[in-house]
Amino acid sequence: MSKIETDLIHQGSAFNETNAVVTPIFQTSTYLADTDLQAYIIAATATKHPGFYHRHGNPSNSQAAAIIASLEKTEDALVLATGMAAISTAILAVVKAGDHVVTQHSLYSGAMLFFREFLSDYGVQVTHVDQTVNKAFENAIQENTKLIYIETPSNPNLAITDLAFIGELGKKHNITTMVDNTFASPINQHPKEFGIDVIVHSATKYLGGHSDLTAGAVCGRKDYIHRVWRRSLTLGGSLSPFDSWLLVRGLKTLSMRVKQINENALSLAKWFEADPRIKYTGYVGLESHPQYELAQKQMKGGTGMLSVELIGDSEEQAYQNAQQVLNKLKIFANAASLGGVESLVVHPASMWGGHHNEQQKQSGGITAGMLRISVGIEHIDDLIADFDQALEGLHA
Repeated sequence: MSKIETDLIHQGSAFNETNAVVTPIFQTSTYLADTDLQAYIIAATATKHPGFYHRHGNPSNSQAAAIIASLEKTEDALVLATGMAAISTAILAVVKAGDHVVTQHSLYSGAMLFFREFLSDYGVQVTHVDQTVNKAFENAIQENTKLIYIETPSNPNLAITDLAFIGELGKKHNITTMVDNTFASPINQHPKEFGIDVIVHSATKYLGGHSDLTAGAVCGRKDYIHRVWRRSLTLGGSLSPFDSWLLVRGLKTLSMRVKQINENALSLAKWFEADPRIKYTGYVGLESHPQYELAQKQMKGGTGMLSVELIGDSEEQAYQNAQQVLNKLKIFANAASLGGVESLVVHPASMWGGHHNEQQKQSGGITAGMLRISVGIEHIDDLIADFDQALEGLHA
């Protein structure tokens, strides 16, 4: 069996039926139909058929899906237009009106909105629990619970959910388990090894890796991916051929990029932890992380994501300090998203402010002095120097 670095280059090559070394972009919305009507029926109904109509399937999309399924060690995968298209379509392939979902307090804001607003409008009940307390998930289960949805490490506070516990819990109660593996990436974490049924990604992030596309991925058993594909036909979140081609290109360097990002992030986190201008550093690779042992157990590497809490005796002072640092940073760009080759930083209390009330921000661990950092592949000395100069003159 090939190693992951080899699979990233060669997996899915069967969908390239040309002599081109790099799979061409199949930039077409439709395909010539077979004159045999039985063959036409098969093309029109087969899951992800790569030669009927783009919303049904595309060779570029099929190659990207094959690589990602191999990465996540699942039977199959489906790529979609955005991470939220993947999350929403994956969930709607599991639940219906009258069902119940258990999830955690700390989630990507788009997923949180989907749970709090969309699902409730369509008759699906959702219970949010503390992801660091295993028993809380089990206590929240009801007779109509159909899905346990988790995200680990979580966005933005880097809390860890126990994958093995959730996997066993789902099987014990015959409940589908689903995890957003975006923050970790398949290089650092394989939820399938812990019994998780479905893995979703914002492929916009680490999988693409260059901040030049939006995409999502859903990974799981073949029969489940068929249900997701059927939902996608009506929801319409098709990934464009060009974005799919960019995704395949980005995946080829995923292992190399993530390993360098892991190294940079750990070094930066250690530097933050020793700096008195930082009140708290949240990084899964630090022994000070409250769930360090669990992270070591279920993750093969860290992640490029970390959060810091700036000094500040009041919410107002912490907010002002965050504003000052953002204004002075030169390498770290103040921009949403994450997982690219470039380093980014955001102020979660501002970015989430329009979607979360104060209680929701508090339960998600979002404070006025928090910065969420996505570490890139720049030289670590330059990254440290950039924050060092930006932190000058902070007031407690």
